[in-house]
Amino acid sequence: MNTIMQQLTSKDYMSLEEEFGAHNYHPLGVVLKRGEGVHVWDVEGKQYYDFLSAYSAVNQGHCHPKIVNAMIDQAKRLTLTSRAFYNDSLGPYEKFITEYFGFDKVLPMNTGAEAVETAIKLCRKWAYEKNNIAEDKAQIIVCEGNFHGRTTTIVSFSDDPVARKNFGPFTPGFIRIPYNDIDALEKALQQDNVAGFLVEPIQGEAGVYVPSEGYLNKAKELCTANNTLFIADEVQTGVARTGRLLASCGNCSCIDKNCSGTPEVKPDILILGKAISGGVYPVSAVLANNAIMDVIKPGQHGSTFGGNPIAAKVVIAALEVVKDEKLAENAQILGVLFRSEMQRIIDSSDLILKVRGKGLLNAIIVNDTEESDTAWNLCLALMKNGLLAKPTHGNIIRFAPPLVMTREELLECVAIIEKTIKEFKK
Repeated sequence: MNTIMQQLTSKDYMSLEEEFGAHNYHPLGVVLKRGEGVHVWDVEGKQYYDFLSAYSAVNQGHCHPKIVNAMIDQAKRLTLTSRAFYNDSLGPYEKFITEYFGFDKVLPMNTGAEAVETAIKLCRKWAYEKNNIAEDKAQIIVCEGNFHGRTTTIVSFSDDPVARKNFGPFTPGFIRIPYNDIDALEKALQQDNVAGFLVEPIQGEAGVYVPSEGYLNKAKELCTANNTLFIADEVQTGVARTGRLLASCGNCSCIDKNCSGTPEVKPDILILGKAISGGVYPVSAVLANNAIMDVIKPGQHGSTFGGNPIAAKVVIAALEVVKDEKLAENAQILGVLFRSEMQRIIDSSDLILKVRGKGLLNAIIVNDTEESDTAWNLCLALMKNGLLAKPTHGNIIRFAPPLVMTREELLECVAIIEKTIKEFKK
């Protein structure tokens, strides 16, 4: 079998997925075989810069040796116990991650969507037991353009027709308001039985939509004043991606504590995933203080793999890399440089309208409609020139390289983008 697989081409591998896999993704036509740092290689041996980082899961770079070694070492000793028993990795991990992000407790899960579902359950239970909301009446405010995952409950409050069509009936209990609209939030908070406000500090899937300065701070103030939980989904924006440890929170390790463009905000419930494992292992986490987290009792929530020994060791290693290698600082510095270089290119091009972002989470807006294939074709051209990125919302291309990227590598990528834009024909 291995001999046969070694002889397959990229086209062969893509054909296998087409025939035997569900068609729930539309990937670029590249088959990757190896990754290291900011680079990946396809099965034919061509090298690319990775400018997506597995949707910001690989902030620490591909196959970071410290993280991989932590996984291997633990896998040789003990992989899974379930939560039916204690193990010698979970407690130290829980202490580490709560101290790292400044919360009392963590509830460990596996995927981002699981963590969002966990936060929703936690918010509702707190509302019924601590905030005197009648059972089954709690409402959670969410934002238009959100992306929190694809489970049935989560797509219930999505406004993306592709995510919703033919997946109903949907889960009630959500109030949808415009993103980055404080007046709309203030009005929604006056409705009955509001338990929480679930928000992405930057809407990544919506096209790296950065809110106005002060939006998050004011939103948290309004939630506090109305005894409503402020829930930050930092699955994509967290772990140094935006130039600070968290896009929403003051527990940052960057050079300038105001570098995110928003005042410091500490969520009541924090949702993490993706890069807390460096992309090495599926891990997510929900963090909160005791007054909130203690409403969860044995048997009320859990996961067979949640908090497993491998995940525990991997997260500790991954978060140590973020701090030791000063990845937030690097993202902040390189993000400013990248947006400046993109603006220089935009000033002499009719193809790109705008660049926006924070840290190394950025996007360019292509001068065409959402229904066009211009952004897709531009990504194909970038791929041909050795850089991998993907469109989101039709005419927007997200750029999110690993945070271990150097200034020299970033400028080389800028040169690839500039060359591709200059040569591109619609």
